Amino acid sequence: MASLSVLTRALAHRNAKVFFTASLISWTGLWMHRIAISWFAWELTDSAFWVGMVAFCDLAPAVVVSPIAGAIADRTDRLKLTFWSQAMIGVMAAVIALLVALGKLDIYTLLALEVLNGIASSFAQPARQSLMPGLVPRNDLTAAVGLNSLCFNVARFVGPALAGPLIAVAGVWPAIAANAVAYFIATATTPLLKVSAEERQGHAKTKSLWGDMRDGLRYVAGHPGLGPILTYAAIVALLLRSLPEILPPYVERQFGLGAEALAVLTAAFGVGALLSGIFVSARGKMHGTTRLAVFAPAAISLAMVGFIATSWFPFGVLCAAIMGAAMSVHGICAQTLAQSASDPAMRGRVLSLWGLIVRAFPALGALLLGAAGEIFGMTLPTLAAVLLSIIALAWGIRRLPAMARVLEGEGAGDSSKR
Repeated sequence: MASLSVLTRALAHRNAKVFFTASLISWTGLWMHRIAISWFAWELTDSAFWVGMVAFCDLAPAVVVSPIAGAIADRTDRLKLTFWSQAMIGVMAAVIALLVALGKLDIYTLLALEVLNGIASSFAQPARQSLMPGLVPRNDLTAAVGLNSLCFNVARFVGPALAGPLIAVAGVWPAIAANAVAYFIATATTPLLKVSAEERQGHAKTKSLWGDMRDGLRYVAGHPGLGPILTYAAIVALLLRSLPEILPPYVERQFGLGAEALAVLTAAFGVGALLSGIFVSARGKMHGTTRLAVFAPAAISLAMVGFIATSWFPFGVLCAAIMGAAMSVHGICAQTLAQSASDPAMRGRVLSLWGLIVRAFPALGALLLGAAGEIFGMTLPTLAAVLLSIIALAWGIRRLPAMARVLEGEGAGDSSKR
């Protein structure tokens, strides 16, 4: 493993300092929001189905919106799109916090507001992530993608660590309000980024928006590396990444604990992800990245089996940390490959599909898991997801050599032209 100087070199750029500081602040607020909303839905309904539905309504709009948002991110000013979409996320969080504080929020209104929040997030994700190659030189891009994931997972630790005690002492609404403040800060820093004109916009408006969307989907589907790796990531997200989105039923029914335990488990996911993220980011090379992306879900599956097989909370925390570590390895590697292999003019659309995968598919999985959990309990549906993931792993291993040749080669982004 290369030294951590790979990461510090990426942070040496002024743009990177501004970008990642804002990311850390906004994602800390995001994780506080997720913990608070999840626990609020559980207290309101005492139903695993409704907890899953809340996660679904926040993340599922990506199914419809992400392809549109990706096409817009490639044909408009990505910096301005980032500014306004982040501002909208802050506004939605402020509205939810106010309604909770006034005691005026029921489950149906919460679902509607989370849909609007999910739409705004679906625009922010491809716009903001598409800026990254314009923030650092190409040879620092892998480290920058790794730093991006590290910020997310540091926030995944810090956010719940702040939210759990805050909810226990002051209730849900202050944690949600903190998210509003965090996103307003991130919005205010966006104009400080100095990004070249060619990186702020992918291409001129030569076609209709729908034509750009079709081109993006055809590009990914026809790409010998991006198509398979994103398909594999989607299956993994559906089957294995849904558990962290629906933790409250496990916390109360399996371990007999409350909001503080929910925060501890979520933080354990973040600590595991942080440690493995440092390892992956500091590798400083593309070779072997596809292999890591393919094999990491095997570790997620094993840890999930351990998690649902125990009622001893410390062991559950350990399994959560292992799951978080393996999810981070898979996510960093898959996103790095997607960033590096995509044509610059298609980057927004490719990353919008990545956003769809990491947002909508865990949400759908959480909804299915929650619905099945109401009928069969949480153990059997979780085991079924693990068994199906083994089939996906076998498919990924079979495609591994061909994917690695395309995705890890120099000039991968032009592979569609070869």
